[in-house]
Amino acid sequence: MDETKDVVVLMDNGSLRAASTVQLRLLAKGLERVLGQRVYPVSLLYSSKIPVEELAGEPAQTLVPFLRKMRERGKSEFTIVPLFFGPSGALSDYLPERLNALKTEGWRELEVKVAPPLVQDGDFAVADIMADLIQVKMGQLGWRSASVAMCDHGTPAKAVNDVRELVAQQLAEVLEKKCDLVMACSMERREGQEYDFNEPLLENLLGSEGFDERVIVSMLFASPGRHAGDNGDVAAICSAAARANASLEVAMTDLVGSKVEELVAILAERYRSAREVKGALISWSG
Repeated sequence: MDETKDVVVLMDNGSLRAASTVQLRLLAKGLERVLGQRVYPVSLLYSSKIPVEELAGEPAQTLVPFLRKMRERGKSEFTIVPLFFGPSGALSDYLPERLNALKTEGWRELEVKVAPPLVQDGDFAVADIMADLIQVKMGQLGWRSASVAMCDHGTPAKAVNDVRELVAQQLAEVLEKKCDLVMACSMERREGQEYDFNEPLLENLLGSEGFDERVIVSMLFASPGRHAGDNGDVAAICSAAARANASLEVAMTDLVGSKVEELVAILAERYRSAREVKGALISWSG
């Protein structure tokens, strides 16, 4: 596999669950095949704490230690492709802080481009994946109609919530009359009126008017983890709602990351955008 001057990193936020890193590695391999050059699966945080025996003996890597290793190999130019749906504070705030800290270590030649996140205005690629997953789930269940609760994690950043709303609008347009209702919701939120934009919460939406019979929970999550994995928080919310509402039938779709080929195509497009003039979300130079 070709490794050019530009080191390509596929980066997620990180998780303590091995399944998340396994998924990241799978996507990185797919992106390698499309780009024809080496792609490193690296998490921003957390994943280095996963026991190596859960990862086939290969430890997960987190960003700052990875960059330091690459520096020892003479690498200074990086393109980070984020496995993020929107402009999370992890990308806009935390990442530049870490890069600036590396600058204080004397790494003056460090150059980093960060590709745009997965969801872009006017691009229906993520909504198309989610619509397909909804229809697959309905087909498996034999449901001819259902309401759709499109669920994300919840966020303190209004810009990320705007992405949630955009995908929900796109999803409703793609599905048209194939589903009864489409509404965005969040798994959780911070306390305080300033975070009300996360409403409704999934636990309150399920069982409410229009969402009290057959409901598909469409998962705006790229990878499994504590929230979206098997027996995760979202599954627990759905189970509790079904127990509390006798008429409610609720089913979750697979995650966006389960559509590997389609997601890799989006990631490759974001990488190419980052390499263009003014195409990067962040273009940082030490």
